[in-house]
Amino acid sequence: MGSPPVIAVVGPTGSGKSDLAVGLALELDGEVINADAMQFYRGMDIGTAKITVDERRGVAHHLLDILDVTDEASVSQFQQQAREAIADIHARGKRAILAGGSGLYVRAALDVLEFPGTDPRLRQQLENELAAQGSGAMMARLATVDPDSAGRLSDDRRIIRALEVHQLTGRPFSSFMPRREYFQPAVQIGLTVDRDQLRERLARRVHGMVENGLLAEVERLEAQGLRQGKTAPRALGYSQFLRVVDGASTIPEAVEETIVATRQFARRQLTWFRADSRIKWLDWQDPHLVPAAAALSR
Repeated sequence: MGSPPVIAVVGPTGSGKSDLAVGLALELDGEVINADAMQFYRGMDIGTAKITVDERRGVAHHLLDILDVTDEASVSQFQQQAREAIADIHARGKRAILAGGSGLYVRAALDVLEFPGTDPRLRQQLENELAAQGSGAMMARLATVDPDSAGRLSDDRRIIRALEVHQLTGRPFSSFMPRREYFQPAVQIGLTVDRDQLRERLARRVHGMVENGLLAEVERLEAQGLRQGKTAPRALGYSQFLRVVDGASTIPEAVEETIVATRQFARRQLTWFRADSRIKWLDWQDPHLVPAAAALSR
């Protein structure tokens, strides 16, 4: 008999994914694998709403606190680590439960998805050319070899990556996009939300983070090299409160900016997950949420 399906709990930030994952783990004798890219980072606890040891209720959690803030998060590395964790959990007769709102990371773990390699020297060369020639020139170059990617990308970092992939493989970056085809059996459970209630919940959560010491956390991480990281300093709340550390913003301004950015992020997450017809949706406030999700997962 083969392994049971991997369970993935998805949805927007603030919808209760972590709590549902723990409830499912207790119900189904499972262990949780983190799929929130910012929760990989040690010390980024308050601003990422990282589940505490008490909130884990004795359930084993994997891929939390695995990077320093100066490290760059890698989807391809996560894919390998997540699949190794899934195999290990299943080999011990338990259920693997993936939980997180980083859509590409969830798909990397679940779907058939190939990652082309990297070349640091080529990457540096392209970054130097970007600095010398500007974004427009690099985008024009990308449009000649990969018009699909050029039509979708606007971020300099991703444009550089697309050019790097083409030069390394001879294939357009767009040819490596994931297919909606599971790598192994899986069930995705999405949490539907009342958007007005979520907006208020996210605002309260940001205020709570500040009351719990978000600024002190950012100051501590800044001393550990937060600004030098490529991924961590872009996290919601951290970029805004670094400006407070610099004296360029006030705490009330940073709070408001973080609330706005978090609400925008939640909308993007909903758009991403709604595009996947395989997800089975449940009401985030259903009093019988855990048994309903467990029934879908058996």
